[in-house]
Amino acid sequence: LLVTMSASDLIDSTIAELEAKLNLAPGGILPKNNNNKETKKGGESGKQQQKKKQKQKKKEGGNKNNNNNNAPAAADLPDICKLEFKVGKISKVWVHPEADKLYCEEIECGEDEPRQIASGLRLHYTEEQMLGQRLLVVSNLKAKKLVGFKSHGMVLCVTATTAITGDDGATIEKELVEFVEPPEGAQLGEIVSFEGLPPPAPVSGAQVEKKKVFQACMEGMKTTDDCVAAWNGHLFMTSAGPCRAKTIKSGAMR
Repeated sequence: LLVTMSASDLIDSTIAELEAKLNLAPGGILPKNNNNKETKKGGESGKQQQKKKQKQKKKEGGNKNNNNNNAPAAADLPDICKLEFKVGKISKVWVHPEADKLYCEEIECGEDEPRQIASGLRLHYTEEQMLGQRLLVVSNLKAKKLVGFKSHGMVLCVTATTAITGDDGATIEKELVEFVEPPEGAQLGEIVSFEGLPPPAPVSGAQVEKKKVFQACMEGMKTTDDCVAAWNGHLFMTSAGPCRAKTIKSGAMR
């Protein structure tokens, strides 16, 4: 037999099927869609996480600054560590045209260009003796013009006086000057360190001049009884060994 169903019966049947598929109790209420709220909450969580990351970065930055505080401050460093002494070699030398005591030199220091430096050594060395000489350059001095020639640093020498007898029998004092020489194995441009002291932390040329750093170091810069360069007993060192004069013992380094 064919059973005909009214429209209301069809609607009730359809609702019942949907309730069965959705696992709802007969006459139950559909749950509200919370996706929007969850998305909003998720967005808020993302912002909070971003803020936390920013705070963490700031904190880490603060920690880095604190770690830097553990390193010796420039004011606490020995004055000698504020100077920069580089291994160099004279590649060109000529007589200063307007000064009878000065040589002009180009010195290879492991940099892009040779340094031009003027030195008052004409009374002590010939041009032939100067050319090819290995030495130390004080490389963080402020550039200065010496009789019109701009000098970018100075060469480090050791001096002493000795008594000699002249042709007339009179005793006179003669100044001896020698280069402070790095060992052969030291590379051009290598920065000298000081035995028993912190690593060098050179200050600017302006600071060297303003604070008179080089002058403050002069009293302590002398060669030892073995002709080794030192500051208050701390030896001038390279990776290949100490720097030294050829013969001058206990001489002032200038």
